[in-house]
Amino acid sequence: MLAGMAAGNVAQLADRLWQAEINHSPISPITDTDPGLAIDDAYAIQTFNIERRVAAGRVLRGRKVGLTSRPMQELLGVSEPDFGVLLDDMFVEDGDEIPLETLLQPRIEAEMAFVIGRDLAGPGVTTSNALTAIAGVLPALEIVDSRIADWRIALVDTVSDNASSGKLVIGGKLTPVTEFDLRLGGMVLTRNGALIDTGAGAAALGNPARCVAWLANKLATFGAALHRDDIVLPGALHRMVPVQPGDVFRAEFAHLGAVTARFSDAGGLA
Repeated sequence: MLAGMAAGNVAQLADRLWQAEINHSPISPITDTDPGLAIDDAYAIQTFNIERRVAAGRVLRGRKVGLTSRPMQELLGVSEPDFGVLLDDMFVEDGDEIPLETLLQPRIEAEMAFVIGRDLAGPGVTTSNALTAIAGVLPALEIVDSRIADWRIALVDTVSDNASSGKLVIGGKLTPVTEFDLRLGGMVLTRNGALIDTGAGAAALGNPARCVAWLANKLATFGAALHRDDIVLPGALHRMVPVQPGDVFRAEFAHLGAVTARFSDAGGLA
């Protein structure tokens, strides 16, 4: 654990987030009561809850990178991204209905999803290293969620909360990264058939593969790495969009195909 917090404090704060999800009741920001928390403390809290879920039978399937757009970094007053962990129970098949009662405050982000083809470990990983390590790209919709009430998050809050992870839907067409320029790959997002946003790969640190390089180097500071078959979400191509009961979102990507996320008509949204 890199943080300077006592283990008991880490466990206590981690349990607040854990109980928020179990009780389906978002909590006030942990930075309200602990304003001195550092980013290393936040990753220690995140790790505590991930290890608890793995101990209960969940399997690590990859990582997500957040805060990869300049506007989001400026909003939270940071100069680099953050990351969270993807577990097996977060994945939803393309087009399957997602029960809203399994979520608290869901929002949608369309992203490219990378499948890692060989192990990738920092430090010193470059964008070109990342490109040669990526087996292919899939269209994806990430359902971000927050255990923090009203999304009143500071950086420490979202990192502690596993980078505001919820669920993700990935499409079925795997495209090699050599077939197009990731930076120029366009995306159109619709909700219930109506256009709501567009984006392109360059929205994620200028190149989504650069996000993978950043992640591999960041993980190295924790003694971790990316591994073959890991899924990596490199960051959203547009603004977050709130989810309402019955919504059907479809993201159509140039070169990659489309992916659909469907939500139930009723549920326990906070």
